[in-house]
Amino acid sequence: MISAVAEQYAIHPQTLRLYEREGLLTPSRSEGNTRLYTGQDLERLEVILHLTRDLGVNLAGVEIILNMREKMSEMQAQIQEFVATLNRELAARRDTLAPAEKHSLIPVVDYTRSGAAASNRRNRATS
Repeated sequence: MISAVAEQYAIHPQTLRLYEREGLLTPSRSEGNTRLYTGQDLERLEVILHLTRDLGVNLAGVEIILNMREKMSEMQAQIQEFVATLNRELAARRDTLAPAEKHSLIPVVDYTRSGAAASNRRNRATS
């Protein structure tokens, strides 16, 4: 509730209401319209207070910083998903290789299995 959070962080309840009006905090509401702060809301409040109290950032700056943090988190999640997908694809390809090929430093091409051997010989002859 707003009074408990205000007391816990030594700020006036109007300050919390201001942060909510500015869109910096969005606590959920109970059926009786009481603000309910989650752990995530409190972590965000701590960041806001650190920026304003300790670093002297104004509310417009806080908004920009919070938006950038969210975008960076989203980008980090996308990169992690990309790396996970890449690792899955590499593992799948590695499983299809012959045992000797799994440990080679460069890809091993077996020209005897395909028409590549004849094609390769023709290319060398014309060079």
